[in-house]
Amino acid sequence: MRLYLASTSPARRALLAQTGIEPVLVAPGVDEDAAVAAASAALGRDLTGPELVGLLAIAKADAVADARIAGSPVDGFVFGGDSAFEVDGVLYGKPHDPDIARDRWRQMLAAGGGTLWSGHCVVDRRRAGDATTGRTGPTPPVPERRASGGPAVPVGGGAGRAGTVPPVRQVDPSGGGALGVAGHLGDVAPGGSTLVAAGDHVVAVDSAVLTFADDMGPEEIDAYVATGEPLEVAGAFTIDGRAAAYITRIDGAPSAVVGLSLPVLRSMLLRGFGVAWHDLWSL
Repeated sequence: MRLYLASTSPARRALLAQTGIEPVLVAPGVDEDAAVAAASAALGRDLTGPELVGLLAIAKADAVADARIAGSPVDGFVFGGDSAFEVDGVLYGKPHDPDIARDRWRQMLAAGGGTLWSGHCVVDRRRAGDATTGRTGPTPPVPERRASGGPAVPVGGGAGRAGTVPPVRQVDPSGGGALGVAGHLGDVAPGGSTLVAAGDHVVAVDSAVLTFADDMGPEEIDAYVATGEPLEVAGAFTIDGRAAAYITRIDGAPSAVVGLSLPVLRSMLLRGFGVAWHDLWSL
């Protein structure tokens, strides 16, 4: 069973490979700035962290799900992800520029840390019959989930607390497209997560609260920025690289900080599509 990764991120690919999954990498080619600007204009306000990463995760997954790879349509699951780092209510994406990266590090250290928002979207594009599920087409809408036999978890509520993955919440896939689905992701506490399903899409936001070393000085900031590592990553740092020594605490899944929460992705596949994690292993 194939997993297409709508990303060229070496970190996400390596993370999946370590768990036994070899994804097919496909560049999504999404104009992220334009997508965010259009969504903000439609809402008449800036997007929240969960909304932003959820929207871009959907956009990336959809771009690859509708593509043709080597002349053939996608056949399997497509994962799209996005990340943003929030400090004192300000969202940080990729700095690109060394001066901006240095300034962001000074702000992050002054605040002591921040929240990493990680958006996830899985699209079912299995087209041929599958030996495990016997499916012959896209997955039908996921039925409403119930928590511990109780009442249905309401749309717009039920976001998970830190350390848990909540039930999947069903939303109307025709209600505003990607922006409409992303709008159901806003009820997430820092360090928590939420999952929603819309037709053949399951979308989630996970988060982790990070604390930085309080004795990191200007020389260390300059040395780190000079490596170029922080320029093309959300928040201007990586947990799986040189910045790991400057992060003193993580409340949440460490893999979410890399850009793909493994516990959340597993739950999306299992609860949303009935697919076990080991079904994707590259044996």
